[in-house]
Amino acid sequence: MNPIEILVDADACPVKEEVYRVARRYGLAVKVVANAWINVPQEPLFERVLVGEGFDAADDWIAERAHGSAIVVTGDIPLAKRCLDAGATVLGPTGRPFTEASIGNALAGRALMEHLRNIGEVTGGPRPMDKRARSSLLSALDEAVVKLRKRPPAIPPASSS
Repeated sequence: MNPIEILVDADACPVKEEVYRVARRYGLAVKVVANAWINVPQEPLFERVLVGEGFDAADDWIAERAHGSAIVVTGDIPLAKRCLDAGATVLGPTGRPFTEASIGNALAGRALMEHLRNIGEVTGGPRPMDKRARSSLLSALDEAVVKLRKRPPAIPPASSS
């Protein structure tokens, strides 16, 4: 079983400091994935991962490494779906969990907003991060870590010798 780690879609992530706080508390590795250089604390738990400049390079890197013991922090709904499919726990920057039950609605809402933008409707962007959203993320990260730590270890398949 893989150790618990946090994968952060960092290019537009407003809550990296909150992720670092939780990771320090639990001693968890964090991979901060971005297309361009980004400041990451110089501590053994934290790793900056610079990926190529391709359109989905950071998303591809994260999705390829998502696993059942990973917590992924992203606001990117298609990436959230890919990570859920890999068995990861996925949280939005406001702490809202993406789940198998909610991802379909999130994808549909994203498609609707993209359509409205394409036809010229003014839709605005996401709300600015406030203290409540940051607190929600901290709580959601804590809950995710506790849940993953309580999960029984996977039993390897019996060999057929």
